[in-house]
Amino acid sequence: QVQLVESGGGLVQVGGSLRLSCTVSGNINGVYMSWYCQSPGDQREVVADITSSGTPTYALAAKGRFTISRDDAENTVYLHMDSLLPEYTAVYYCNRLPQWSNWGQGTQVTISS
Repeated sequence: QVQLVESGGGLVQVGGSLRLSCTVSGNINGVYMSWYCQSPGDQREVVADITSSGTPTYALAAKGRFTISRDDAENTVYLHMDSLLPEYTAVYYCNRLPQWSNWGQGTQVTISS
């Protein structure tokens, strides 16, 4: 069973930046990967996808602020987050599409005003 480990979250002020990392225990070469976020009481939702060739797509709220990238040699997917606002406070996860059945523990992002 693949293991996913998200890291890089933390507490930042409004306007700050973070870079999240997701390291997968298996080979992600050729795998379509996504970042998700989940706020308390809400469903998990996609914020950004990246194809196996590196083409990104973003949720509307993420456009212009988030950048997804990947390093297949390291089996790692990144999410660079800029100009953060309190509404981006959530736990962030990664997974593939279609999703693996298991999820990592996520990484908490908290934006303070």
